[in-house]
Amino acid sequence: MTSNQEEQQEEREVLLSIYDGDTCFKELNETTYQYRVGENGDLKSFMLEVSWGDEYPSIPPDITLDAFFNNHISQTIKENVISRMKEEATQWLDSAMTFTLFEFAKENAEDFMTDQEESAVQKEEKEEKKETVPLVGKIKERKEQLTKNQKRKITERTNYKGERPRGWDWVDVIKHLSKSGFTKPEDS
Repeated sequence: MTSNQEEQQEEREVLLSIYDGDTCFKELNETTYQYRVGENGDLKSFMLEVSWGDEYPSIPPDITLDAFFNNHISQTIKENVISRMKEEATQWLDSAMTFTLFEFAKENAEDFMTDQEESAVQKEEKEEKKETVPLVGKIKERKEQLTKNQKRKITERTNYKGERPRGWDWVDVIKHLSKSGFTKPEDS
């Protein structure tokens, strides 16, 4: 193992022990980790993903905000966050930096998302301004038409409440044993 791989293994063990029980942290594989910054459902929350390359920590990790969780964030804000995170990562080359990057993101979350709140409010205002167009006519759902034979089979399987009778899925023990065979216990 090269020294980079040894450092990655050590950092992985440290991350797993630090974030043990933390619902915001997620290990996708041995070299990719996600951390949710902010409360779930908050417009200012985001999911930061850090992926280590083979040469990590000699080179900075790949930092993305491509998770589905981040769909509410505009592209310009994502680019701003990623560029600031990459600047921070270059300061910590040749040392374990994933924990430091997650902490940096938590400390600067408000600063990262200042423009996000305004864009989310603008979207809500636009949605309120949209007028709803009434439907001309109701679309009726067609129910599946059953034949008399299909209806009869359904009623034969169920009682008057539409429930199956007690024990409908029980196994006949005698029949099962006769099919599977019986082995005599050996005398000891």
